[in-house]
Amino acid sequence: MKSLKSLFVITFLLAGFAIGQASNSFAPQLKIGVVVTKVHKPKIYVHKGVRFHYSKGIWYRTSGNRYVVAAAPVGVVVRTLPRGRKVVRINGRKYYRFNGVYYQKRKGGYIVVSV
Repeated sequence: MKSLKSLFVITFLLAGFAIGQASNSFAPQLKIGVVVTKVHKPKIYVHKGVRFHYSKGIWYRTSGNRYVVAAAPVGVVVRTLPRGRKVVRINGRKYYRFNGVYYQKRKGGYIVVSV
């Protein structure tokens, strides 16, 4: 009985640890149109005269003092990709996908592409 109780406790602790680690590997995935009040250290990109804020793989446009999640501007080059990106192959080409946005490696970084 004592060993069964110990086994249960160990299993419970390991499961809790695994769940905790899994939740740390996910990046935020916000849908287009979601409004937020703060964005962590955004980088600003101007594309075709439109100002975008980019943070942790999410693209935003400002609306007053708020940020609205926006579609990624096709053609913009970012230096690095966020954690949680996935490598995908489409018609033999290598792409990187994050939050529904596809990127291709280019000189100087990764370009947002339409697939």
